[in-house]
Amino acid sequence: MRIIITGGGTGGHIYPALAFLKYLKQEEPDTEVLYIGTKKGLESKIVPRAGIQLKTVDIQGLRRSLSPQNIKTAYKFFKSVSDAKKIMKDFKPDVVLGTGGYVAGPVVFAAAQLKIPTIIHEGNSFPGITNRFLAKKVDRIAVGFHAAEQYFPSEKTSFTGNPRAQEVADAAAQVEKFEQPTVVIFGGSRGALKLNNAFIEALPELAKRSFKTVYASGEIYYDDYKENFDQYKENPNLDIRPYINNMTELLAKSQLFLGRSGSTTIAEVTALGLPAVYVPSPNVTADQQTKNAQEYVDQGAAIIVKDEELNGQSLVEAISDILENTEKYQEMQRASLKAGVPDASQRLYNLVKEISN
Repeated sequence: MRIIITGGGTGGHIYPALAFLKYLKQEEPDTEVLYIGTKKGLESKIVPRAGIQLKTVDIQGLRRSLSPQNIKTAYKFFKSVSDAKKIMKDFKPDVVLGTGGYVAGPVVFAAAQLKIPTIIHEGNSFPGITNRFLAKKVDRIAVGFHAAEQYFPSEKTSFTGNPRAQEVADAAAQVEKFEQPTVVIFGGSRGALKLNNAFIEALPELAKRSFKTVYASGEIYYDDYKENFDQYKENPNLDIRPYINNMTELLAKSQLFLGRSGSTTIAEVTALGLPAVYVPSPNVTADQQTKNAQEYVDQGAAIIVKDEELNGQSLVEAISDILENTEKYQEMQRASLKAGVPDASQRLYNLVKEISN
């Protein structure tokens, strides 16, 4: 198979694509892959590091308000469509997969115009503007949340889950749980100021609880709080770090997750059957993280603590209410396992094979 994948800007569009490519290579080792992104997006660093060929187009996001910049965006869109067509005529893909982000717009649009089989993957519960635009033009639509299905034509939409779920589930298959109940608190790669402040307030109480807390502050914040952290460095119930490098292994060993509710995070957490306390970021377009989390709250796999309600007391209470209540924990664990999609890449692969043939 020859496949072009496009998507970028943020990790939520890139890591699911890379997880799917990893599975695809396992199934079809001779697959030829080309990734199309932008020079400014995270994909310009992440994709080459993964050993995947990257080509770029010059495109920028559409302003949601009236702006002269949108004239420039329109010009760049059609220029990128032309550039993408040239790339495709040279590479000759059997299928083009878009995973979201504004770069996917002109690339998938170009493929559709060239009559190349196309599929998009929508990772969030509320679709982004790019995938809403592409929905009528592509052959298939894969979604990571059931809530997203309502926004797309039902006859070509399938629930697949997020490919990161299968990658995490496979990697964690042989990992044993910590004996002491453990919660992982993580505010994302850069950390979250509100979460850090709540954690500092909660430290005296967390230090004496029956469960262990593994906390990552984010590298940019760690030095600011180091004096507070150092007071507890000998406490066996606390493991405080700037960053978590082995997140998959750590989550697999733990019993509970507390943090933001990005689509990839939720896919990983549910693939492992972990209950979760989600604190949706208020700084995300269309309040996507709240919508993401709500689907799993409705299934009994998670609870939400609103960002404005997060403090030391609410943080400790949310964790304790789950980890120190065996019956509730087990109910949430079962719900999370049921909601998880540990075969997400296989499901997406089946759709790709269907249209490429």
